[in-house]
Amino acid sequence: MSTAPDDFQPVKSAGRTLDLLELLADQPQTWALGDLARALAIPKSSLHGLLRTLVSRGWVQTDESGTRFRLGLRALRVGAAYLDGDDRVGLLSGVLDELSRRFGEAVHLGRLDGDQVVYLAKRESVHRLRLYSAIGRRLPAHATALGKALLAGHPDTDVDQMLTWPLARLTPHTVTDREALHAALATVRNTGHAVDREENAEGIRCFAMAVPLANPAVDAVSVSVPVSRLSPELEAAIVAALRELVGGLAQARSMLIA
Repeated sequence: MSTAPDDFQPVKSAGRTLDLLELLADQPQTWALGDLARALAIPKSSLHGLLRTLVSRGWVQTDESGTRFRLGLRALRVGAAYLDGDDRVGLLSGVLDELSRRFGEAVHLGRLDGDQVVYLAKRESVHRLRLYSAIGRRLPAHATALGKALLAGHPDTDVDQMLTWPLARLTPHTVTDREALHAALATVRNTGHAVDREENAEGIRCFAMAVPLANPAVDAVSVSVPVSRLSPELEAAIVAALRELVGGLAQARSMLIA
């Protein structure tokens, strides 16, 4: 049997199943059958059978009426297995712990996935005023320090192809202009770290550095601080800690499974 890319024919039912699960994951609300059918462009009759199958297997769950649907508990098993089997997540756990101990602010490990960054791990802020986040959450790479730290590892021509234009504007500070983004990534390459100046969430500044375990890097670590608590001294301390703890990981490449 030929495995050439031109011979590949997607399985329609499998594609629909994945589209459904991804929609439920990206927009975690309860959905009516009709709304799902319109969002996915799938006939109600076909979608109903697909939903019944997924409900019976625990991938989708319904409300008491049985007419509204959301992601089921079984989906957590796959996400947890992904993290448990990822060497980098385990290796970086100590780095996240130490950054959290030093600063008491939100710390994240993110991975580049196309034009988005996905949170793989986090440490909560000890303060009442904090950034909302959740493991598995996806954010536009261009609007986050994590994303910019990782995009900077690629030439601008590749970045332009990786991103979806026009770029989404999450706050009034989000960089959406192509040349301005190129300039921001050039700064990241020169300094070795990225800064999100309220580009993802107003009132929050974030500092990130790519993890040097691959070339180009696929993971980055960040520390997020409300601007009301940020001082020049704290900013300098965070950047120095990222260089020490994250930048010093290059020698750990040999510990990873190829």
